[in-house]
Amino acid sequence: MKKVILLLSCFLSYTLVYAQMVTVQGKVNGSKNEPLAGATITISGANTTQVIKSNVDGFFSFKAIVGQKYTLQISYVGYQTKTITDVTAETNGEPLAIHMEDAGNNLGDVTVKSAARTQAKVETINSAIQYQKNTAVVAQVLSAEAIKRTPDRNTGEVLKRIPGLSVIDGRYLVVRGLADRYNQAMLNGILLSTTEPDRKTFAFDIFPSNIIDNIIINKTFLPEYSGEWAGGLVQITTNDVPLKKFMEVQVGTGINTQTIGHDFYNYKGGKLDFLGFDDGTRALPAGIPTKSVFNDLSPEEKTNWGKRFENIWSANAQNNNLALISKNFRIAGGFNTTMGVRNKLGGVFALNYNLSPRRTFFENRIYSFSNSQASINFDYTNNKYANDVLWGALGSLTLQLGNYNKLSWKNIFNVNTSDYTTERTGKDFETNSTTGDNIRATELAFKANTYYNTNLSGEHFIRPFQIKLDWFASFAILDQYIPDQRRIQYNQEDPLVPTSPYELLISASKTSQRSGSRYYGFLNDYIYTTGGNITKSYRVKNQLQTIKAGYFFQVKDRLFDSRPFAIYLPIDNPALRLQQPDVVFSPQNFGNGTDNKFAFNEIYDIRYRYLANSILNAGFVQVDNQLLNNKLRVIWGARVENFDQLLGSVRKADPRYLHTEKLDVLPGFNATYKVNNKVNIRLAGSQTVIRPEFRELSSFAFYDFDLGATITGNPNLPRTKISNIDLRYELYPRAGEIFNVGVFYKYFQNPTELYFNNTGAGSSGTFNYISPDNAQSVGAEVEFRKRLDMFYALKNFTVQGNLSYIYNRVPSLDRPMQGQSPYLLNIGLQYDVPRLGLNTTLLYNQIGRRIYYVGGSDNPPVWEAPRPLLDLQVAKKVLKNRGEIKLNISDIINQEARFYHDLNDNKKYDAGVDALAIRRKYGTNINVAFAYSIIK
Repeated sequence: MKKVILLLSCFLSYTLVYAQMVTVQGKVNGSKNEPLAGATITISGANTTQVIKSNVDGFFSFKAIVGQKYTLQISYVGYQTKTITDVTAETNGEPLAIHMEDAGNNLGDVTVKSAARTQAKVETINSAIQYQKNTAVVAQVLSAEAIKRTPDRNTGEVLKRIPGLSVIDGRYLVVRGLADRYNQAMLNGILLSTTEPDRKTFAFDIFPSNIIDNIIINKTFLPEYSGEWAGGLVQITTNDVPLKKFMEVQVGTGINTQTIGHDFYNYKGGKLDFLGFDDGTRALPAGIPTKSVFNDLSPEEKTNWGKRFENIWSANAQNNNLALISKNFRIAGGFNTTMGVRNKLGGVFALNYNLSPRRTFFENRIYSFSNSQASINFDYTNNKYANDVLWGALGSLTLQLGNYNKLSWKNIFNVNTSDYTTERTGKDFETNSTTGDNIRATELAFKANTYYNTNLSGEHFIRPFQIKLDWFASFAILDQYIPDQRRIQYNQEDPLVPTSPYELLISASKTSQRSGSRYYGFLNDYIYTTGGNITKSYRVKNQLQTIKAGYFFQVKDRLFDSRPFAIYLPIDNPALRLQQPDVVFSPQNFGNGTDNKFAFNEIYDIRYRYLANSILNAGFVQVDNQLLNNKLRVIWGARVENFDQLLGSVRKADPRYLHTEKLDVLPGFNATYKVNNKVNIRLAGSQTVIRPEFRELSSFAFYDFDLGATITGNPNLPRTKISNIDLRYELYPRAGEIFNVGVFYKYFQNPTELYFNNTGAGSSGTFNYISPDNAQSVGAEVEFRKRLDMFYALKNFTVQGNLSYIYNRVPSLDRPMQGQSPYLLNIGLQYDVPRLGLNTTLLYNQIGRRIYYVGGSDNPPVWEAPRPLLDLQVAKKVLKNRGEIKLNISDIINQEARFYHDLNDNKKYDAGVDALAIRRKYGTNINVAFAYSIIK
């Protein structure tokens, strides 16, 4: 019996100890922020000693007993050996962040006494600052932890928190005050294409913020990256292999103060609208002829086809507040398992869904100008009711073969759809310049962007030769689908008589897109990318030197097609025009194409369809030198890019045909002088280039309902060449703190701008692209982050902020470039009580006035007035830290956005004096979310 009790006691003791075993994890980075593959980690403690190696990403892990203290000694050739004592193993402990220092002439050891909790805090709070400190370029970083502390739902909203950055319309990025076309985006190391058919830009709101691992914005050029940007290169990295398995779910809901409690208009759609897909309800009628065949049909045959379209031209009001509440859901999980002795397989999977009903109020006006006097062409008041769907899935698998080889496969799928109704009232002065015509108009539309990217990559470290080889291959599809966009307008018969009836605005014109129009748009981008880099490290006088060379190849194929249809009235019929939108276009009201009933026509023009192709071949050589006993780091080299672009048609005889090929040599230089361990001084210079996007060159013309004008491209646009110089002083007083100040200069040769050309009244105006000879920018930036623990009462507070000032001029026109803000301001205050699991963040953002679009002819430009944004997040850990409740309130001030002609030229908006072109009100968003870790 005693033996049984003894054995049982031993078993229980073993089980208890085993149950208390946890995995301690960490990552080893070098002085250049590079992961140190094969670093030796010696672990001592609990009466045992073991030696392990870091993998190709610098990661390592070992088993430990909960509550036991360990000592870690990390060594790597050319670096000072680092010893970390008092590392306590904890349940749910965060990974360790270990930053090694170059040995130089100092071959001594460095000892750090730090508990695991402190190291985890360094990892989550200071890792971004450490990267910024040690990186070779002027850059800013947002880690996953920082993103979680904002109330932002997508990447576009997150980006405005970064010094020198702002966002137009919640999605288009402005860096250092430069418009979105001057910036470039990368996803997991792959260049991204434009997401809009009408502008050169990337809409960052297609990515939910909670799938992002980190965002790095380079503000100075390195030859190893794309040279097609001037403001910033945004590198987005999605969630990768976790150090341990996890699974979490999140559900949330919210309201918009301008939406809830109001009537909300929508029209009859399809059964899959909630997923952002059209189920065919809005599709073209089955069997409809192709463009060329349709164009050859008789008027009667065309009109017969017009009868077969869905007869939905009006929206219905709903006041169900439950339907006006936003809904969001997320589930994410990951695993990391051992395969054999030295191999590991890991993966991350996530699914996100967001549905946001949104009512936006806006006014828009277009004026004619003579001798600085404004006369109005139209004055519209609009309410836009949109159901915005943003959902996506992410899946990645990574196979680690030993410590020095890694293969990754990442996939992202995103749907970003807006299903909206715009109800318009106002006055039109085109035909009645004295009193104006009272109008009522409606636009019904469904705009869906679908994005898919698959990326296969490999990293291989050949330790005996200190060579790293990485390669990648990617395929991406971006589809934009606009099915059956409908516009209808009614004008009051006698605007001076309130009871006078409204008549359908329609004429005998077969090509009007203003009223009685149906538009179908199809855009398909296919992007093929491959390339690789080889990096060789070596030492000269015990100082680390690196040479890197690589090749990049990308092909973009675009197919754009559109089918605009017009309903017209060959012979006027006043009685017919008095019928209401829900019945006026009924099949019985269509005739034979020549009588006094409605007729149907497709607007046939070769400009409504084009194909485009671009081929980018790029190679670079880059040298990274450590000098002056590792105090000076100089990265220099050049990138050569050959860009071959074909637009419109493959046939040279086609008037749409446009072919260009340019070779650009883009040098880059970055120098960092390390005054001491807390102070850096940086100097950088480079040449970069911005090439016109397909849409900017295409002659395709599209009528914009919101602006009341047509947008068309310019096939004669040249590329923009930019010279860049940066000087920066950086101070890192202690962990989690920063103070940086810098200045920069940019010279633009042939910048591109969008201007309004009022060639006629009202809708006959057009937006075109122009290219002034040159422009210049001089700017200064200040960034800080300070913990306020010098005062006991403020020990839990941290203040952070950044301010950018930019002076920009187009000398020939004596004005700033389009989209260039003179200043950008971000201020944040954080309050954290770790023992309570409470953290609070208050954020303020504002930009200076900027040109929304340039004026043409006698029209002065339209300026966007400054608009303050104040956001709040409160988060509380619950359920033994497995759960978290978040309250997010964004745009608390809810000040209306104003866009105006500055008639008295006093650089501010004066109501009643300046001509107000656009006024918008967005409302305050209030959201609550609950997240729970099922496996942690």
